[in-house]
Amino acid sequence: MTDTFKALLLEEQDGKVKASIQTLGDDRLPAGDLDVTVAVEYSSLNYKDGMAIKGIGKLVRKYPHVPGIDFAGSVLTSQSPAYKPGDKVVLTGWRVGEWLWGGYAQKARVKADWLLPLPHGLSTKQAMALGTAGIAAMQAVMALEEHGLTADQGEVLVTGASGGVGSLAVMILAALGYKIAASTGRKELHDYLKELGATSIIERAELDTPPARPLDVERWVGCIDSVGGTTLAHVLTHMKYRCSVASVGLAGGNKLETTVLPFLLRGVNLLGIDSAMCPIERRTQVWARLARDVSRTKLDAITGVAPLADLPRLADEILKGKVRGRMVIDVNS
Repeated sequence: MTDTFKALLLEEQDGKVKASIQTLGDDRLPAGDLDVTVAVEYSSLNYKDGMAIKGIGKLVRKYPHVPGIDFAGSVLTSQSPAYKPGDKVVLTGWRVGEWLWGGYAQKARVKADWLLPLPHGLSTKQAMALGTAGIAAMQAVMALEEHGLTADQGEVLVTGASGGVGSLAVMILAALGYKIAASTGRKELHDYLKELGATSIIERAELDTPPARPLDVERWVGCIDSVGGTTLAHVLTHMKYRCSVASVGLAGGNKLETTVLPFLLRGVNLLGIDSAMCPIERRTQVWARLARDVSRTKLDAITGVAPLADLPRLADEILKGKVRGRMVIDVNS
């Protein structure tokens, strides 16, 4: 490869963040104790990426900056015995794309400890169709399983079901034989969710109002919630006895106004799911489950592909909840 690379560069001007496609020299790549340089093939679009591109939430500590919390590609150079040039690798999280330059570029330099070999049976494009969203969704499923959830108990709720995490959660649960209630505010996507495996559809408006009472009718044996806020507070009042909610997102807000009664009187578990700093051992287990349990056909069907130049527009769309499924970013197009 040449000694330059194309990247989406964020710059701060008069307190506002501006994004542009630029060609940079290799000398602009991060230095320090980073020991592997990767030729990036694909990245992906996540809610957190949208926030970074739009300068929301103070995720980025220093400008200029290259965002992109995921990437997959081939090792260019390595000072680590763990990887050699040509190895296919994948990275999700570790504050890459937030504190450190990330995957919205043709090259990235990171620590070897943050990388994993590309899972067997997945292409780099499919790995990014999964990405952080897949890591979060599968971790949520595994956490619910570890707290006693089985497919014969009843219906599992997935909120924000048409988004990346939600779509993958529905796919995974369906593949494992669960009955799934998928919540969405987009009526045009009801058929899409049923094709992924949802057995019933719940309108978002039914859940995004403050709960009427501290405990309400018991409805669900499990929940994967990517919305947070009022929706999560509402859902907690409807969980069945000794069942669990896996919290994976905050598209509806980061404040949770609830009572302790679901926890004390019904023994409900609220399980926090972190994908950014998930330990490497757990990541390895999660990727193995993703490679085993996700239908490649369905994954390809919910995945769109876009170039770097589309990211400013896509950032607006994902923050407004208008991105269906997963969007892979081809950094070389």
